[in-house]
Amino acid sequence: MENKEQLFGKTLDELRELAMKEGLPKFTAKQLANWLYKKDITSIEQMSNLSKEARKKLSEKYDFGLTPHTTVRESADGTKKYLFPAGAGKFIEAAYIPEKDRATLCVSSQVGCKMGCLFCATGKQGFQGQLSTNQILNQIRSLPEREMLTNIVFMGMGEPFDNLENVLKAVRILTEPWGFEMAPRRVTVSTIGIVPGMKRFLEESKAHLAVSLHSPFEEERKKIMPIESVYSLPQVMQTIKETEWGRQRRVSFEYIMFKNFNDQPRHVKGLVKLLHGLKCRINLLHFHPIPATPLESSNDETIESFRDALKEKGITTTIRTSRGQDIEAACGLLSTKELVKKNQENDF
Repeated sequence: MENKEQLFGKTLDELRELAMKEGLPKFTAKQLANWLYKKDITSIEQMSNLSKEARKKLSEKYDFGLTPHTTVRESADGTKKYLFPAGAGKFIEAAYIPEKDRATLCVSSQVGCKMGCLFCATGKQGFQGQLSTNQILNQIRSLPEREMLTNIVFMGMGEPFDNLENVLKAVRILTEPWGFEMAPRRVTVSTIGIVPGMKRFLEESKAHLAVSLHSPFEEERKKIMPIESVYSLPQVMQTIKETEWGRQRRVSFEYIMFKNFNDQPRHVKGLVKLLHGLKCRINLLHFHPIPATPLESSNDETIESFRDALKEKGITTTIRTSRGQDIEAACGLLSTKELVKKNQENDF
């Protein structure tokens, strides 16, 4: 039997087109959006304000479109990593991170990644496919703790702006009044610096931007992030500095601390120069070790003195607490393991 089209993940405009195509009243689109994004239901049959005939017609061609997780691992610190299926033998990860006053979900935007950053486990899988808007949002909607969520970050597997259309649609559904209606300041999209995607995102949404920086120097950055050869740091910074950042929207920079690579006093000076005149935050991160990379994490003392030096220069800097190391919470580790397991099973 042919796979049915999924309703979940469609925008209001797409639902209007669908209603017209199926000969349903125009207002059906808003009813559908209400059921899909605001109610706790899982089937078309539960959409009680649609006529029986409309529900029957929709059920013949469409599924509601939710997919449960296959695996969950819980850390001693409360972090949970959920594994979702993403096609035959493919998996994506979502990490749930509860804190005292907030709960964040880190979602994936691709299966694998083609960017090849030296420090990233997802990149070791290679690129296996784009996630649909349905698959991106399913990580949120099918999360057992979804009612607890305060923040969504697109910092899981994949480069969000390499799957631009689906990510933009997902952000729209998350933040529009007819969708999940989250405040845009509760949503952050991370990028390694794909400039055309950044520009569209900054024009078409009001969500926060996070940029994976990891060095203020182009040649050094190029050694660990091949994207630097395509979109250089000056291009990235020009795009950011041309954007108006108000009270409701911010830009932050992710900076993984690597021992004897990007943790020296000259890097502090380089960052101060690079970010001059920009109101922003730097998040310093410990490096979660991954297989087959020469990189090591800086120690706590080095990271703390690096933070203090940046703060002395007037740059808001925080050290991001490492979470979930005992459950392989670094992006891509769990799904890579699952992928290897499936491939081994298929070899016998």
